[in-house]
Amino acid sequence: MTTPSALVFDAYGTLFDVHAVVQRCDAFWPGRGAALSQLWRAKQLEWTWQRSLMRRYVPFSQVTLDALRYACEALGLACGAEQADALMAEYRRLATYPDVADALVRLRPGRKLAILTNGSPDMIEPLVAHHGLRFDAVLSVDELAVYKPAPEVYALAVRRLGVAATDIGFVSSNGWDALGAKSFGFRAWWINRAGAPLDRLDARPDGLLRGLGELPQALAA
Repeated sequence: MTTPSALVFDAYGTLFDVHAVVQRCDAFWPGRGAALSQLWRAKQLEWTWQRSLMRRYVPFSQVTLDALRYACEALGLACGAEQADALMAEYRRLATYPDVADALVRLRPGRKLAILTNGSPDMIEPLVAHHGLRFDAVLSVDELAVYKPAPEVYALAVRRLGVAATDIGFVSSNGWDALGAKSFGFRAWWINRAGAPLDRLDARPDGLLRGLGELPQALAA
């Protein structure tokens, strides 16, 4: 099988470590950072799905702020404007995973690279710029007002890259996202860092990875 002529990456949890906020959370609430980060991320994802089903879209930055305030309230942590502003700023400079920069350099020759993210432009564009990463396109669901894994989101990459779905490889650390892309018609790789079981969504990814650094070898096999 030929290798894809375009690779499309999820952003949060795939290229950028959403739990890089733990240290800053701990600075405000010592010893509570990990629990806050986990609940914050869980509600952030949950509300994207619920808002899509309810047809009540708001940008990911608003979902993220709402999820932060909810998580703080649920954990009994006082979160004022100072804490909220500082933690939202952390999302615009999240650390990349250690293997990301090298993997992107190795993957670029001969193909297009893009991000396809739930992140709104006010979050994802500063983040990509902060790390000096180069992509042929940084695509946000914001222009569609619906979140992944809605099929029209994956179709956005087809239109904007000018590449057939069957010639696009999609990479995500979110199993549901990888399977959404596979269901749409992409070839899909799931970065399964935690060794989680596969979601029962009537599809299987084309490959499993422990990190993005394994993708060049997987494509060459």
